[in-house]
Amino acid sequence: MRPVTRRQSDHHAARSTATRALVTSALKRLLDSGAVFSEITVQRLLEEAGVSRATFYAHFRGKSDVLERLTDDLRDSLLELARHWDPAGDDGADRLARFFAQVIIIHRAHQYLLTAVREAASYDTSMNDFYTADLEGFDEHVLRTLYAQQADGSTPADVDATAASRIIVWGGSQAIARHIAVDDGSGDEVFAHELAQIWWHGAYRRPVG
Repeated sequence: MRPVTRRQSDHHAARSTATRALVTSALKRLLDSGAVFSEITVQRLLEEAGVSRATFYAHFRGKSDVLERLTDDLRDSLLELARHWDPAGDDGADRLARFFAQVIIIHRAHQYLLTAVREAASYDTSMNDFYTADLEGFDEHVLRTLYAQQADGSTPADVDATAASRIIVWGGSQAIARHIAVDDGSGDEVFAHELAQIWWHGAYRRPVG
């Protein structure tokens, strides 16, 4: 058997990248057009992407795998944004409001994609693991900041950091999703402000006792 040359290897890699891009772009178009993820069949995805079934399964495990790949960049940007928020300082509530405003902008831009992820997570174990990993990562970050703030005396010691981080992260995620679903965008600034106030004064700067 003739060995695969570097040029051949690069060619195959480029074709694989192009194929994945075709399929993920096709799924995004379908979702943006209003299609419900659970109702999008693999056949419909193949037709939209213009690839064969054999080619599809050579690159993806299934439909959920396409959705995971499509959200990779999005989840990375959201986690990076979360990691850069620092609760230190007296203007923490204002910075937190700006953080939430950015999160809402990103969520609005990818509303249909995130809806598909939440939908798939309700019945697909691998997608649920994928979806919850983001929130678990943010939960851990918030928990660390609460512990650090308690250590320097900024956050009261009687705040249960574990319970507080779960409430504000998981509850906040649901609140943002609901807000985007029912608001046309005119209330985004007010919503970000109120969510920040609840986080800041409910946990980080809760009155002692």
